[in-house]
Amino acid sequence: MKTLTNIIAMLLIACSSAVAASGAESEGNGLLVTLFLGFGALIIAFQLVPGMILFGSMLKGMFSKSVGETSLAKGSKGGESA
Repeated sequence: MKTLTNIIAMLLIACSSAVAASGAESEGNGLLVTLFLGFGALIIAFQLVPGMILFGSMLKGMFSKSVGETSLAKGSKGGESA
């Protein structure tokens, strides 16, 4: 069993460089891959505009004074009716 393990280990060590150097080179991306990636980039870009508008509206709503706060700041009591 130990001899079999040693033989397998020697074969793996000897063949590892041959497996690593396959020699196959890619020729780059084709036209369809480029169009697909461009289409994905357009989708992200067009979704960014409404997202920024919503983010700006959220910040404006968080940092602006609401109607209840401004009436309380002026001294009127919001809970009482006249």
